[in-house]
Amino acid sequence: MDDVKRILILTADAGFGHRSAANAIATALRETHGDTCAVEIVNPLGDKHVPALLRDSQTDYDRFVRSMPNLYRFGYQASDATVPSAVVDGALIVMLFEVMHDLVRHHQPDAIVTTYPLYQAPLGAVCAITRHYPPLLTVVTDLVTVHRLWFHEAADLCLVPTQAARDLAVREGFPAHKVVVTGIPVRPDLAEGNWDRAALRAGLGWRPDLTAVLAVGSRRVEHLDVALRALNHSGLPLQLIVVAGGDDEMYRQLQSTEWHIPAHLYNFVTDMPTLMHAADCLLCKAGGLIVSEALACGLPLLIVDALPGQEIGNAEYVIEGGAGELAERPTAALEIIHHWLAQDGALLAERARNARRLGHPRAAYDVAEQVWAAAQRGPRVKASHHIRERPRLVELLSRHGVPWQKSHLGHNS
Repeated sequence: MDDVKRILILTADAGFGHRSAANAIATALRETHGDTCAVEIVNPLGDKHVPALLRDSQTDYDRFVRSMPNLYRFGYQASDATVPSAVVDGALIVMLFEVMHDLVRHHQPDAIVTTYPLYQAPLGAVCAITRHYPPLLTVVTDLVTVHRLWFHEAADLCLVPTQAARDLAVREGFPAHKVVVTGIPVRPDLAEGNWDRAALRAGLGWRPDLTAVLAVGSRRVEHLDVALRALNHSGLPLQLIVVAGGDDEMYRQLQSTEWHIPAHLYNFVTDMPTLMHAADCLLCKAGGLIVSEALACGLPLLIVDALPGQEIGNAEYVIEGGAGELAERPTAALEIIHHWLAQDGALLAERARNARRLGHPRAAYDVAEQVWAAAQRGPRVKASHHIRERPRLVELLSRHGVPWQKSHLGHNS
């Protein structure tokens, strides 16, 4: 069909958040625009032509941050400045130009969405070399502590999760009229239906009379096991719902644990919205995705782990908004839960109200409409002499032996 709009969503698998945001946007687009919308999700870093340095960064991220936190913090802060980020941009253009060019040539998108910050500079280079400019929308997946690489001039629109992120984008020089607060896109079914907590618990086999603490993570989440052990021996009127995130070893350990309070154990689930709406609070790490999903459900957060950099910012956002707390010591989780349950759960109820206020359950739909509007406008074509950065890019690519002379984006590729 000639009137079908082709939308290319680029993501990465460094953690779960980037891919989950991409999936949420695609689901919302397909739900709202049906057969008039052809959506493809691609991870460019999975291409065999991408240097191993970048491909491996997806799987090595957590290990690197855990093993060398001070070095990671230094690198994050050092690169979050004008000159170092320009150097990073140049390196990304050299490493990813061919892969990005081939993707755009193959998919011929009416609009491109990226949920990962490293693709904007190479996409901008492809556009400048080919003179073909599909609208590019960047969807930021960090709540507050946002690296400047997210705010790239190649993007036509920057969709951010919070007002604090918007203020930061503007301070970094991104045009204010091109920054829109949408929230982080979470799966659309979190916003659907009238969730009856009592009915959900009955269907899940949970106790209706006990506070339900939903714990989500794996062995990679530091202090999770210690917090669970403390709650297990607390004597508080609790039930634990633990999701191991597909970590088979952790799931076996959970099954072999002697539980002193009711415990419902899951290895991997596909109905997380049901569990979240049935629970009273969430025990987790400060990842952007899980935090955004919890806030979208009005679920208070008890954070037991936050990686240096953006996750610290996520935790601070939750705490400052009154939607949760950070257990700075492994056993502090027990103290926090005790305070939340005091006086008939008054503080827990307050945390839930604040979470609902901060949440963006319809963020995926809001992002989808921005993407759809951009796709209606479609690609632009510019004359070479109107593209100021083209000579510099030609020199950069030529110097590093990256073929660009035959770059062409025809409609019959």
